[in-house]
Amino acid sequence: MSAGPSLLVEEDDDRVVWRLNRPEVRNAIDRELVAALHGACAAVEERPKVVLIAGEGGTFAAGADIAQLRDRGRDDALRGINSTLFDRVHRLPMPTIALLDGYALGGGAELAYACDFRLGTPRVRIGNPETGLGILAAAGAAWRLAELVGEPLAKEILLAGRVLTAAEAHAVRLLNEVVEPDELAAAGHRLADRITAQAPLATRLMKAVFHAPRSAHPFVDDLAQAVLFETEDKRERMTAFLERRDRKGRTR
Repeated sequence: MSAGPSLLVEEDDDRVVWRLNRPEVRNAIDRELVAALHGACAAVEERPKVVLIAGEGGTFAAGADIAQLRDRGRDDALRGINSTLFDRVHRLPMPTIALLDGYALGGGAELAYACDFRLGTPRVRIGNPETGLGILAAAGAAWRLAELVGEPLAKEILLAGRVLTAAEAHAVRLLNEVVEPDELAAAGHRLADRITAQAPLATRLMKAVFHAPRSAHPFVDDLAQAVLFETEDKRERMTAFLERRDRKGRTR
C-alpha cells in the first residue's frame, strides 16, 4: 500500500483500490485530491487494471471542497478542474467500480457517475445539490446523469435538489447492488473477479466500443473484433470451450 495525504492506493496484479482519504471533511474533493487522482489515473493508463474507488470514514465523498469552490472564479471554471478529472476516470481502459457508503453528493456523485459500476450500502445518499449553492453540477452530471437514470429523474436531482436513498438509487439501477457496510469491499472484489475472469483485451475493447459515439458504429465494432480475432487469447479460450463441450457430450 502506498499512502499520500489525500489518497490511499492499494495495488494488486489485476486491480487497484483508490481510497479517498479526507474523512475529517467527508472526503471533500480539493485540488490536492484532484492531483493525486490524476496521478493514479496515469498509472492505470500505463498499466491497465480494474479500479475500485472507495472513501475512508463511512463516506464516499460529500462533494467538492466548498471553501475552495467559494474562492474560484471564471477562469477556474473554464479550466474544468473536476470535469477533466472525471472524464479521465470515465475513459480509463478497464472498468471502474465505485464503492459508495454514506454521502455521495455534488462532485462525489459526479465521480460515481463517471464509473462503470456503482455498489452501495443502505446508508448511501446520492445527488447534486449544487444549485442550492448558486452553481451547477458541471463535472458531468448535467449530461451523464440523464443517460444513467433518464431525463425526468435527472431533472428532479439537478433542478430540484432531490437526493436519492440507496433503495431509490438501486430501483433505477444507479446502484448495481446494495450490501451492508461490512460487505461492501467484498462485493466490489467479487465484481472485479468477474471482470478479470474475462479476456483482458476483449474487456478493454468492449468498454471502448460501448462508449463510442453512435456515428462510429458499426465500423468501430468490426475493427475491434478484427483485432480480437487475431489474438492467441481468443484461440485458447474458444479451444478450451469446445473441449469442455466435447467432454460433457462424451459423459452423457
